[in-house]
Amino acid sequence: MIAAHLPALQVVVPLILAPACMLVRLRDAAWGVALAASWASLAIAWLLLQQVLASGPISYHLGNWAPPIGIEYRVDELSAFVLLIVSGIGAVVMPFARESVRAEFGTRRVYMFYTCYLLCLTGLLGIAITGDAFNLFVFLEISSLSSYVLIAMGRNRRALTASYQYLVMGTIGATFYVIGIGLLYAETGTLNMADLASRIAEQPGSRSIGVAFGFIVIGLSLKLALFPLHLWLPNAYTYAPSMVSAFLAATATKVALYALLRMVYTVFESDLTLGLVPMYAMFLGLALFAMFAASTVAIFQNNLKRMLAYSSVAQIGYMILGLSYINVTGLTATIVHMFNHAMIKGGMFLALGCCMYRLGSVHIRDLAGLGRTMPLTAAALVAGGLGLIGVPLTAGFISKWYLVLGAIERGWWPVAVLIMLSSLLAVAYVWRMVEAMYFTPPPETVPEGMDTRLSMLIPTWVLIGASLYFGVQTELTVGVARDAATALLGMPR
Repeated sequence: MIAAHLPALQVVVPLILAPACMLVRLRDAAWGVALAASWASLAIAWLLLQQVLASGPISYHLGNWAPPIGIEYRVDELSAFVLLIVSGIGAVVMPFARESVRAEFGTRRVYMFYTCYLLCLTGLLGIAITGDAFNLFVFLEISSLSSYVLIAMGRNRRALTASYQYLVMGTIGATFYVIGIGLLYAETGTLNMADLASRIAEQPGSRSIGVAFGFIVIGLSLKLALFPLHLWLPNAYTYAPSMVSAFLAATATKVALYALLRMVYTVFESDLTLGLVPMYAMFLGLALFAMFAASTVAIFQNNLKRMLAYSSVAQIGYMILGLSYINVTGLTATIVHMFNHAMIKGGMFLALGCCMYRLGSVHIRDLAGLGRTMPLTAAALVAGGLGLIGVPLTAGFISKWYLVLGAIERGWWPVAVLIMLSSLLAVAYVWRMVEAMYFTPPPETVPEGMDTRLSMLIPTWVLIGASLYFGVQTELTVGVARDAATALLGMPR
């Protein structure tokens, strides 16, 4: 009986337990509630993925109101995969959060922190599971509003400015999206995504629908931090608490990319949006600019959180690059990289959280000799950096391999070469970390061989270890991603 309601429970569990954190008030009790909600969400996401792989897409009608009148939760390979990413990251960062949040946020009103975290988790899961375009907007705002608060809780006063900047740009993005949805509703009279797709297909030449598509793409691109609409991201990741930086870097942009994929390939259909209109050229150009421009800026950053933030902008470029191919291999690369980048970047931000906890800084000069003073943390940063470069036997290599294959399938040999050249820029900023950690002597005041707490190291290495494991074992990631890409393109399996 419960199995039939798993789609609803995926959203309801963290939503109900969010106010429970406010009610218990006690620091450890609030953390325990958030931990239970996160792990329950992961269990539900895993069960949903198994159901989809075994029996096909799941359609859940809220309140037994059949769509398009009622709101539908729809779980297919892609949405189940994104649910697994979001809930998995949430489950891993929560054990890390206990000490990290206490060190960076303090102990007063910490229950408010966990309340906002669960609301953010609720919004991200809701975006991935809903089959209603306006309901997606509601969940988008739930996740965004709670993200603004989480970022503002950073101990640096600049966190307030970063949060405000994110709020302004996020509000603009949400406004663009909801205007697009309003135009679609005025033209079609429905908000259900499947129903929208069928009605839009009946009037492909409609100017209103074309304008709606433009508004939606711009709005989601702002949420996605697609270059050059990424200006909110570096400060948000840099000044947020370490646990928040890791969680948002691994999930928020991935969910926004999922929403973009859903709109482009499901609601509007790729033949209309990417074939007839040269949208693929726009995505291709912006992706290449992001890969090179953001990686170049990352090289010159001395704050390692900011360095990884600009690296994230570049990695978003890789994901958009696969989308622009309009073939199964390219779209597979995009979906696989959503998963792989979440593991890599989440683990690296957690490693920097370990540095912040023990050293009180993530400036590159303060990480001198980290390989001797915090060997496990330094090793995690190096392993994650190798994944960003795309070294074989790491998850990052799998993503770039499929991107190169997709480019070759399209006959875009110059793009394949540019993918490999852009990896050299990643070598440059990763080497700066390695040089500081292993080739610069540590300060005499820092004792050697004493790493941070196990409660923080274990989550860090779970994510880094996963990025190494899925660099070798690709059956789950590539298999699910290829099935999802095939379904999005409407091709037979």
